[in-house]
Amino acid sequence: MVKKKEKAIYKRILLKLSGESLLGKQPFGIDPGVANFIAAEIKSVSDLKIKIGIVVGGGNIFRGLEAGSKGIDRTSADYMGMLATVINAMALQGALERHGVYTRLMAGIRMEQVCEPFIRRRAIRHLEKGRIVIFGAGIGNPYFTTDSTASLRAIEIQADVVLKGTRVDGVYTKDPLKFPDAKRYTTLSFQEAYEKNLNIMDMTAFTLCMENKLPIIVFDMNKKGNLVHIAKGEEAGTLIS
Repeated sequence: MVKKKEKAIYKRILLKLSGESLLGKQPFGIDPGVANFIAAEIKSVSDLKIKIGIVVGGGNIFRGLEAGSKGIDRTSADYMGMLATVINAMALQGALERHGVYTRLMAGIRMEQVCEPFIRRRAIRHLEKGRIVIFGAGIGNPYFTTDSTASLRAIEIQADVVLKGTRVDGVYTKDPLKFPDAKRYTTLSFQEAYEKNLNIMDMTAFTLCMENKLPIIVFDMNKKGNLVHIAKGEEAGTLIS
């Protein structure tokens, strides 16, 4: 039995959520109930006085890579995908603020009516003041995924770890949703993950973390309490370091 810990081991984290995490059981869009659940989980970590940055994808609304393969100009498609991430970020911001959490939304594309432009020093200052900072619109350039955004923003805000919330409880030898005999890794080195071609993140994002010695934890975001367990250093996913 894992002994529960009372104090957080991280001071600053970057939480990466897929757009699909907001779907719930819908085929597309945002499920307010799911957004509320995620917000409650994030608040429970914020209550531990951890500084939190968040990057959310846009795949529940629009996926630039898929649209680009179907005839839309890839650059335009990627910008459309970036705008989708801002919609998700605004939904998450609203859910967090309904839980009494102070937030700031910063975007890689200037859109002053709805959010601040990303400025590294300002983002760090918001975190120091106890605000949760949500990063939308990717890095502001096409051809980069939100995984790459998460790795880059984590490095820029000097996060201790990247927490990648998924629908499964870690990294497996193969897809556990398709293969019942798949085995879960508790820990992995970056080199092992690379050699086994485990596709934890896209190669740009993965390399950024590896070169900057920034650990990644892949975990099940849908399980209540997982985020707090990880923040306290309890085993609740796969650690890549």
